[in-house]
Amino acid sequence: MSKASCAEACQRFEQLPNIGRAMAADFALLGLQHPAELAQQDPLHLYQRLCLLTAQRQDPCVLDTFMAAVDFMRGAPALPWWHYTAARKQQFPDL
Repeated sequence: MSKASCAEACQRFEQLPNIGRAMAADFALLGLQHPAELAQQDPLHLYQRLCLLTAQRQDPCVLDTFMAAVDFMRGAPALPWWHYTAARKQQFPDL
């Protein structure tokens, strides 16, 4: 599946940059049905809920990926998930 160049073009989670089948399944587990819903989400809250729902601590790069997806759906340019690692480490040093 090709990746969307802008938020408005996303109809499926897999069209988001950095998102494949596994992360799309995580969004479904979180109760999200459409990529547009991400624009109203808090990436940290999504990460914490996923940890609770799966009963395991997720790798912090999952939070980086959530940050990238939420930003993209809010209109930011497509950036690789690792672009968010430094910001995540600064904002959430305990993760």
